Amino acid sequence: MPPEGALRPVIVQDARSGRVLMLAWMDAEAERRTRESGEAWFWSRSRQEYWRKGATSGNTLAVEELRDDCDGDALLLRVSAAGPACHTGSLSCFAPALWRTISERARERPEGSYTTTLLDAGIPVVARKLGEEAIEVLTAALAESDERVVSEAADLVYHLYVLLAARGLDLASVEDELDARSR
Repeated sequence: MPPEGALRPVIVQDARSGRVLMLAWMDAEAERRTRESGEAWFWSRSRQEYWRKGATSGNTLAVEELRDDCDGDALLLRVSAAGPACHTGSLSCFAPALWRTISERARERPEGSYTTTLLDAGIPVVARKLGEEAIEVLTAALAESDERVVSEAADLVYHLYVLLAARGLDLASVEDELDARSR
């Protein structure tokens, strides 16, 4: 078990997109394992053990670059990810909280969840619901209060996220598309 002071935070970044995927912890042994194997190894503070990312999920992180920050107290790990980095099923642990929740519900399908009900109903049902919510936003925008517009917009965003999850898409794909359009 490494002493707490020997642990350094590791920012894990997708080498291709630059997206920050997760934050983890390494000591000298985890860094050695990472450098030798070419796959990301970390120290789990909760389990008090070393773990190779993807050992159980298959969502491994192939290391492309590992470097210290200017003070040597943090690491940047640039990787090629084989699957989502977040345990929720989201590509990034820094995705919006709602997206992480919907990703997790899509993966686990908890009983009694409205998200599960929608996902189990299938893409046509989710798409129709999204259309209904879009009309409600339009109606509110033309004739109702700002609070009502915000409420309906929240419903629209939620149902859009569910549609993305139903299609097996990650919100990061939409972010990437918007980023590409802004250039």
